[in-house]
Amino acid sequence: MRIDDEIQSTKFEDNYHKVAINIAYTSGWLNNFFRCHFDKHNLTQQQFNILRILRGQYPKPATINLLKERMIDKMSDASRIVDRLMQKELVSRCTNNKDRRAVDIRISELGLETLAKMDEEFKTREVLKDNLSPEEAGQLSDLLDKLRG
Repeated sequence: MRIDDEIQSTKFEDNYHKVAINIAYTSGWLNNFFRCHFDKHNLTQQQFNILRILRGQYPKPATINLLKERMIDKMSDASRIVDRLMQKELVSRCTNNKDRRAVDIRISELGLETLAKMDEEFKTREVLKDNLSPEEAGQLSDLLDKLRG
């Protein structure tokens, strides 16, 4: 559906204003879609993001700084998110052997199992493939990369 119809407005300053509104609206739309999948596993989007980063690092550990650099939501407090994931036993934390000031964070077996279940339950392409071809998805991703410079 067109953004004009979704927000019931055609009053855009220009196409740049319209695309900014459309990107923000679409971001919210995607977040709402994924939220129901995260809720089933008692996770937030930010917690899921950290688990995915840690799975990508596995079996190597990650530091809080590495997580902050790679997180999608740069405004998130990675330390607090890791604390919550530790309470859920999805990650572990230990002192770095080389630098006692640094802390190593690893995804736990339960964390890996949780992500594996989530991978089986839904695929991102399932929500997008009805409206975008693989080529269009690639083109849109390229345009978003270009937008960010």
